[in-house]
Amino acid sequence: MNVYAYVDGPLGEMLLVGQVAEGGRAVLASLSLPGQKGAVEVQDGWMHDPRAFEEVAAQLGEYFAGRRDRFDIPYAQGGTEFQRRVWRALEEIPYGTTVSYGELARKVGSSGAGVRAVGTAIGRNPLLVVRPCHRVIGADGSLRGYAAGLERKERLLGLEGALAG
Repeated sequence: MNVYAYVDGPLGEMLLVGQVAEGGRAVLASLSLPGQKGAVEVQDGWMHDPRAFEEVAAQLGEYFAGRRDRFDIPYAQGGTEFQRRVWRALEEIPYGTTVSYGELARKVGSSGAGVRAVGTAIGRNPLLVVRPCHRVIGADGSLRGYAAGLERKERLLGLEGALAG
């Protein structure tokens, strides 16, 4: 059964969606922000259950307060094998740093024309903030592509101290 909750944060009200696992906690399947391209919408039959997301909400609060630099939460796999490979590479980008789309493509063995495929996989990341796709930038250092808007990408990178002053 799908469950959901809303969590307030500095980027707006975040929608958390998942499935209930053992112990009543949710396995996170999606974290969406208001106005996000391709955001999940609550469906009929889903149960509103903020308690299932207490740990996720606590870790998000710590992250936004500058007291957490990685997330330790269960989440649903989803995606194609290629997307999962790209998403695993995203999770390895250290807090406070950035990599270019080209660097990430090389890391997953998809350089050259594969950079576009990597960008598409990043754009389909269902776990904004938690899986740090905001840490991927253009080769020239410019902010490019973020489903929730470049101003939010800039804000997240600023929070992490990853923007050159």
